[in-house]
Amino acid sequence: MPRAIVLHRNDNVATLIDAGRAGETCSLQGESAAEVKLLQDVPFGHKVCIRETPAGADVLKYGQVIGKASRSLKAGEHAHTHNVESARGRGDQAKR
Repeated sequence: MPRAIVLHRNDNVATLIDAGRAGETCSLQGESAAEVKLLQDVPFGHKVCIRETPAGADVLKYGQVIGKASRSLKAGEHAHTHNVESARGRGDQAKR
């Protein structure tokens, strides 16, 4: 069973500490002792949404806003650059 860490009680994403495959149940550890069923494969170190998050809503990790959902996210969905607009600095986009 893959595991993921929830870093703050208000977080709506968890970070996988084991790679997970679609359909597996992921054990949430840390500030949440729950489980979430993975809807897609999620690589080690990536985030998984742990509760429904509407489009435009804040994505929270560390209890801090790290981005906005660019579309509605389901619990168990891989949360990454394809569906989360970053609110943190990006080294790949130099300011002009």
